[in-house]
Amino acid sequence: MMPLLVDSHCHLNFPDYKDDLDEVIGRAREAGVEVMQTICTSMGEFEEVHGIAARYEGVYCSVGVHPNESGDAEIANKDELVARTKHPKVIGIGETGLDYHYENSPREIQKQSFLAHIAAARETGLPLIVHTRDADEDTIAILAEEMQRGAFTGLIHCFSTSKYLAEKAIELGLYISIAGIISFKKAEELREIIRDLPMDRLLVETDAPYLAPAPYRGKRNEPSYVKYTSKLVAELHGISEEACATQTTENFFRLFTKAKRPA
Repeated sequence: MMPLLVDSHCHLNFPDYKDDLDEVIGRAREAGVEVMQTICTSMGEFEEVHGIAARYEGVYCSVGVHPNESGDAEIANKDELVARTKHPKVIGIGETGLDYHYENSPREIQKQSFLAHIAAARETGLPLIVHTRDADEDTIAILAEEMQRGAFTGLIHCFSTSKYLAEKAIELGLYISIAGIISFKKAEELREIIRDLPMDRLLVETDAPYLAPAPYRGKRNEPSYVKYTSKLVAELHGISEEACATQTTENFFRLFTKAKRPA
């Protein structure tokens, strides 16, 4: 019997799946991926994202504004975020955070948006889903300062940066989510970092349709491929694939308490 796997972060509303979403979710279930979280990146897409979660058993969603989507036209509003968490399928806040790589949004506006999401996570008790790129120090500084103002839970999604970020996040009580990027040939340093992280703080994800793991790199990613990331995490930690799947799944449900385990 296959161990239960969770894809903790994917984007099932993206156009990449407009023609075959039923088949994509079917393949995920065949691969043992019974639970998926489809992530909201702007308030304008929330109804579509939530509609997908509502339509499929075992699919949940978040509510949030990606830092690259934040701007004068859409600065995240804490009360608006909180209001949408009333839906039973909404289990997380985000994705939010800081992205200094593309500079698509002014840094100060990104920070304002990040703070609004943190406030919503604190008020609702739902986990904060953090995106950070080329902004490790500012991300940790904000998380640490805000944690002092009142505790909240959360994770660093699609971890792909520094040991500093991972260790500081774990010190703050956050989790680390691993994506298919760890299978890339040039990701040896990343694999070394992940090898040293505690298994009881790790989740797995696809970030689909992006970052397909080997052997599918360069192709469209999908939730069923999370099994390849889980397999590599198991190898890095010297444990069985079953033990890794069991632990990362347990971690997911410990963090995302609103999600329900499959019958």
